[in-house]
Amino acid sequence: MKIKEGQNEIIEEFALFDEWMDKYEHIIELGKDLPIIDDKNKVEENLIKGCQSRVWLHAELIDNKIIFSADSDAIITKGIIALVIRVYSNNTPKDIAQSELFFIDKIGLQEHLSPSRSNGLLSMVKQIKMYSIAFQVKA
Repeated sequence: MKIKEGQNEIIEEFALFDEWMDKYEHIIELGKDLPIIDDKNKVEENLIKGCQSRVWLHAELIDNKIIFSADSDAIITKGIIALVIRVYSNNTPKDIAQSELFFIDKIGLQEHLSPSRSNGLLSMVKQIKMYSIAFQVKA
């Protein structure tokens, strides 16, 4: 799925909820469905710097598409990384590097996060962009 389409799908999904408590519950459920990162990839170099919680993010290039896997020790954070990798995973490094992330503002997520979680979210996106640039350079 293309990045823009994935974001629009998330926006439609979150439009079904009126209350933010329901949206938080949905984020938690998404985190529960996150494919677990392989234990061998739960290493220090895969920890995202700038997150208050521990968040591991692994990227693998397969057929010129980046496949992300992740995990976190915090349930909300795990749901947030699940949303982010849902948008970006299985896209080319070039598409990821050139994309703009708009769903976060459209669903109002940023304004409903604590400052530390908001910084963590930005760190997640930054790390994904760094992976995309690194894979482009390797190619």
